[in-house]
Amino acid sequence: MGVSTATVSLVLSGKAAEGRVGKEISEKIRETAKSMNYLPNGLARSLRIGRSQTIGLIVADISNPFFGTLSLYIQEEAEKFGYTVIIANTNESSTKMGEMIDILKSRQVDGYIIVPTEDGDSYITQLVESNKPLVLVDRYFPNIQTNNVIIDNYRASYDATRSLLNNGCKHICLFMYKSKLQHMIERKKGYHDALAEVNRFDEEFLFEINYANIAEDIASSVKKIVSMKKTIDGIFFTTNSISIIGIKELLNHGIEIQKQIQIVCFDKSDAFDFMNITIPYVRQPVAKMGRTSVDLLIDQITNHGDNEADLIMCKLSAKLIEYQDN
Repeated sequence: MGVSTATVSLVLSGKAAEGRVGKEISEKIRETAKSMNYLPNGLARSLRIGRSQTIGLIVADISNPFFGTLSLYIQEEAEKFGYTVIIANTNESSTKMGEMIDILKSRQVDGYIIVPTEDGDSYITQLVESNKPLVLVDRYFPNIQTNNVIIDNYRASYDATRSLLNNGCKHICLFMYKSKLQHMIERKKGYHDALAEVNRFDEEFLFEINYANIAEDIASSVKKIVSMKKTIDGIFFTTNSISIIGIKELLNHGIEIQKQIQIVCFDKSDAFDFMNITIPYVRQPVAKMGRTSVDLLIDQITNHGDNEADLIMCKLSAKLIEYQDN
């Protein structure tokens, strides 16, 4: 083509205008590069700009549709800024979370978006103390100063419980994970307060499920409900993974859902579309959660904001959907 390697470098690095390379020459260089299957050297570029252009995303359970969808929106948003996302899964293990953070450190990611696990606060503290760009999403630790993107779990749970009361339910159970994480604490409190207002809270109706033993715990809890002297007429399932197994167990016991026992779930499952009943659910703004997380992280990476004045608690509203076609 009769052009210097410097000119080629300017065009392929997006600096043609800065180098005053003409439009016609720039186009020929790009066409030639494309015909030769040229790919830019990402490592060389990272060394030049001092960034890897990668984000580490750690989720709690990638098999959960909520986290899969969240990951999708995070990846789409990151790509708009020229970033690649490396996704790691913890299966709700704090030990695994620590391992995943170490792996991402070795990959020299520019920042982290993390759905933290229970007892994972020490690992988050280490990232904060090392001034690593970091955003916690879906969950957070109240005693650690971080950027957080969460929903108003208390209000979502309160509204879901109130909807069961408004539909005539008098004995309402709560199914939740046995957890010290703040989002579960807030969902439990929303349920408690809604029932306490009408003097209907009963500790016996609260079922805490172990994540590692989810199927067995839910099965035994549903069996207990069926055998209770008090007729249970409402259940609030606080996660989609609990709700799917819970619904299955209710059906196994011959319970007519929404007739004998009304239910409300957190998040919609695709399985609801194959049922001939309406399952009310709390719809989380998962797209906004993912995009906001990336936007906050990119701002930290580019502006190096790491002091408390820069920290943001983004609390989004969730909506109770009472009809599946909404």
